[in-house]
Amino acid sequence: MKKLGLIAGKGDLPKAIASEAKAQGYTVIAIALDPLADKSLSSYVDEMKQVNVGKFGKIIEALKQFGIKKAVMAGKVSKTLLYKSNITPDLRAVKLLFSLKNRSDDSIMLAITKELKKEGIELLDITRFSSRILTPDGVLTKRKPTKEEWKDIAFGWRLAKEIGRLDIGQTVVVKNQAVMAVEAIEGTDEAIKRGGRLSGSGAVVVKMRKPNQDMRFDVPAGGLDTLHAMIEGDARVLSVESKNSIFLDREKIITESNKAGISIVGYSG
Repeated sequence: MKKLGLIAGKGDLPKAIASEAKAQGYTVIAIALDPLADKSLSSYVDEMKQVNVGKFGKIIEALKQFGIKKAVMAGKVSKTLLYKSNITPDLRAVKLLFSLKNRSDDSIMLAITKELKKEGIELLDITRFSSRILTPDGVLTKRKPTKEEWKDIAFGWRLAKEIGRLDIGQTVVVKNQAVMAVEAIEGTDEAIKRGGRLSGSGAVVVKMRKPNQDMRFDVPAGGLDTLHAMIEGDARVLSVESKNSIFLDREKIITESNKAGISIVGYSG
């Protein structure tokens, strides 16, 4: 049978990717990044091995032990781990970090991809295993954005594309065509909460892929955590790029959004 290595971070995305890969006939071996990956992932894969997120050498060693030639990366691995954690990187991770021209997301991920390739492991495009959970086009909720909110969506789209081009983040929070928050190292959910606090209420959240997004990693994804951050920040609209982003727990999110009076839009510019 075909084997697929799943390098799994935080959240439910690894489970969704594992389910789709198994449906495609793959034997799925998860390398669960400790302490990020959900232990319940084990029930979605054929075999799972936990490896500390800082031990890059051991991650590669585990993939090779299982005979993995093709792999995907799924789930959140916050870059804050480089600055605010007790995780000690191993020698291979340290060498990789010192080889970087900078510590932007793209620089780190492309270096990881290159190291995997040296070991005969090809990192695959995650959308090969997420066709059923890609964001559809159009308004997905009962509530539709107002005329002013549509203006904010278009305004936020232009800004999100620019911060993506600069490899800063994928999300902006706007209100009345003014920027409330820009996603950086803190991640989408924290940016939404901060933008909500600053806007008071009624903010519009726009999330999209970078103009030169490498679909092997860091593909824009929204889930229940994103919705809960919006509810906490009293935001009113979530605009996610259609067909190029992942939408987890769609039915549940739409139901909760309808109850909260939040609009969700799959938008393509």
